[in-house]
Amino acid sequence: MSWHTYRARWRGVDYPASPDSSGFELWMRLRREEPSEGFTEVEPGCHVMTVPADDCEAIWFVTTVCTWRGMEFQVHDERDGKLLLEYLGGSAPEAVALGMERIERGVYRRWVPRAQVDDLRESSVPLTYPG
Repeated sequence: MSWHTYRARWRGVDYPASPDSSGFELWMRLRREEPSEGFTEVEPGCHVMTVPADDCEAIWFVTTVCTWRGMEFQVHDERDGKLLLEYLGGSAPEAVALGMERIERGVYRRWVPRAQVDDLRESSVPLTYPG
């Protein structure tokens, strides 16, 4: 599972994507598993096409979120049956009370057994590109 990624809609189809800056222009690298016109196979099962971000109908930043102890967290990693959660609540005292470790100012994380986590899902935030 990819915890943080991008998605772009181009010509009515949504693709996994990644930003690619070239000079003064932002491009999106669209990916798909199957061959398609204009896509180049870069490795078996991975076909890529780069298009100007301006040509995309929509671009999203996609994160994985979950619920733990009744609160929403962002998921950053998984290891040995545990998820690395980042606190989204905005209260340092509350984060400390939850046993979160301060990583830097305003950033609190903790490894939690996956079995304790509920509602693991993607959260998409639309991005605007003022091309």
